[in-house]
Amino acid sequence: MRVEVKVLRLDHRRIRDARITTHVCLTARAFGASGVFLDGDHDQKLMENVRDVVKRWGGSFQIDYQKNWKNLLEEWKKNDGEIIHLTMYGEPVQNVTPHIKDSKKDKLVVVGGPRVPTEVYQKADWNVAVTSQPHSEVSALALFLHLLFEGQELDLEFEGGEIKVLPSPKGKKVIMGRD
Repeated sequence: MRVEVKVLRLDHRRIRDARITTHVCLTARAFGASGVFLDGDHDQKLMENVRDVVKRWGGSFQIDYQKNWKNLLEEWKKNDGEIIHLTMYGEPVQNVTPHIKDSKKDKLVVVGGPRVPTEVYQKADWNVAVTSQPHSEVSALALFLHLLFEGQELDLEFEGGEIKVLPSPKGKKVIMGRD
């Protein structure tokens, strides 16, 4: 049985963060997570856009709104899951990811917004630093998932989609229609 990995995007702001949150969702999907919980502003349009990507490109990725991130963290822990918080203040990703992989518990990967509450750091089983420099939550998520899945996410097949890109050294090769 494969460990389930979901992502919590903290403190989404509909007007300011729509593009970056969309990229968090697309990265989570492409790199093997099974879903995203969106915290902050309830952004129905963004959620519909992500669901449309799943419909057109395939897979079973889910996006759900989470009004209270504290309740989600408590529920995740109560169900014997682990919480991984991606930050620039934690332990180096290259050092801790092997230990995180050793656990067969489901994972909730938390990526922050403008200001992550101290309680997230305290509730996390792992505070993971993807460098100790300012950068994007999208890049941190991609790198962490890549290390967690040991590169196997690069070979994922997304069943049921309408669009499939075929590898090509030049040009674009696309198949349209259901699998």
